[in-house]
Amino acid sequence: SFPQCDNAKGLKAFYDAIKYGPNHLMVFGGVCATVTSIIAESLKGWNLVQLSFAATTPELADKKKYPYFFRTVPSDNAVNPAILKLLKYYQWKRVGTLTQDVQRFSEVRNDLTGVLYGEDIEISDTESFSNDPCTSVKKLKGNDVRIILGQFDEEMAVKVFCCAYDEEMYGSKYQWIIPGWYENLWWESWINSSQCLSKNLLAAMEGYIGVDFEPLSSKMIKTISGRTPQQYEKEYNAKRGDGQSSKFHGYAYDGIWVIAKTLQRAMKYLNATNKHQKIEDFNYTNHKLGKIFLDAMNETNFFGVTGQVVFRNGERMGTIKFTQFQERKEVKVGEYNAVADTLEISNNSIRFQGLEPPKDKTIIQEELRKISLPLYSILSALTILGMIMASAFLFFNIKNRNQKLIKMSSPYMNNLIILGGMLSYASIFLFGLDGSFVSEKTFETLCTVRTWILTVGYTTAFGAMFAKTWRVHAIFKNVKMKKKIIKDQKLLVIVGGMLLIDLCILICWQVVDPLRRTVEKYNMEVCP
Repeated sequence: SFPQCDNAKGLKAFYDAIKYGPNHLMVFGGVCATVTSIIAESLKGWNLVQLSFAATTPELADKKKYPYFFRTVPSDNAVNPAILKLLKYYQWKRVGTLTQDVQRFSEVRNDLTGVLYGEDIEISDTESFSNDPCTSVKKLKGNDVRIILGQFDEEMAVKVFCCAYDEEMYGSKYQWIIPGWYENLWWESWINSSQCLSKNLLAAMEGYIGVDFEPLSSKMIKTISGRTPQQYEKEYNAKRGDGQSSKFHGYAYDGIWVIAKTLQRAMKYLNATNKHQKIEDFNYTNHKLGKIFLDAMNETNFFGVTGQVVFRNGERMGTIKFTQFQERKEVKVGEYNAVADTLEISNNSIRFQGLEPPKDKTIIQEELRKISLPLYSILSALTILGMIMASAFLFFNIKNRNQKLIKMSSPYMNNLIILGGMLSYASIFLFGLDGSFVSEKTFETLCTVRTWILTVGYTTAFGAMFAKTWRVHAIFKNVKMKKKIIKDQKLLVIVGGMLLIDLCILICWQVVDPLRRTVEKYNMEVCP
């Protein structure tokens, strides 16, 4: 053994084992990414297969560079297909990313971009930061990003959520999706280094979704060892006592089984094809046996304590869990099975701040402002009453036109006043018909018709009144008190002259600059 991430000691221990120890069939382990990657790159020269249970760095997935490297733990990139499934499940098609400027997080972000490409999901904004995330958070809000995919450590997470609280980027309109490998009560270790109150930080954190690999399978099925994952965990806890637990222990346990089954398959293959060769004959220059071990490792497929153990290009196809931060604790709300490419969400466990999952953007609904139907109905009813009343007056006037008092009041002029009033009444119906009742083309026609009707109606009614008033004025202005008669025909000529002027104006208007339908944009309003 050697101190974690001490490259010199790690490499020395490996080379000493190769030089001075017995012939090793495989290499098991490698926790630190730097040491593991250097060893894994050189293994091809010794025909040695390496199996790691804790190295999650995405760099090790490069099979051209590390052809003999396998791992029982999913890589950091394994969360990205799970995130894609989650986005599709809630129909989130517009997201933004917020990444800490560290290689580990940048690699995951870059892989996520490739995973989302061609899936009809838009990354509308990509932000990164080194120490202060507030500027990036503001930019995300400015671009109306509602679903934020974060990649940062616990220390930066505290700063991010403090900024999110200041910018009001939390609650029912936002969903944060961040790494799920943080320690329990992780924020308590870093809250003092921020300028954020604990209650404000917790308010911003409420409802975030964490994504990480599942340490142990939740299925109550017997594994290859004959134990269920729950029985294994109970036995593991009993044997470790008060010792510190690692979330990789299940992957280490399954790793031993992977090696055992690999050697078993290699032995069966040798027995079936070459009676004289055994696995004990392996040495570092035996390329043929090394290739047999490599092929046998690729055939791994069994149910272990961490789920179905299957490799695809040396990468573990594992189970990814989703947890949600609810009232100061992490609650498991779903899991993604990479082997079957299926997502299971516990709708009873997951809780959103609003009545439904957040929308992925501000939804702008263009709504035509229209006349209130009840108001239009009331005014139409009053208009009908007015027209009925006018019709009654017209009938009364025509029926009694030969009576002396009616005859003296110029019934023909009265009829013109009533007809003008009825035309004006009729225009009310047309003015109430807006875009919610008629088509665009019909609306333009109505604009012209209602203007003509109202103009002609008004001129007819008030022109007749003016003519009658003028006749009274002309008679009583006669100071000589001579008998002066002004007949209705002359008054009709006056009204006709007024109508002729109106018609000339209306016709010129229609020819030169006819009325057109235009749409006026108003300021946006928050939907209640």
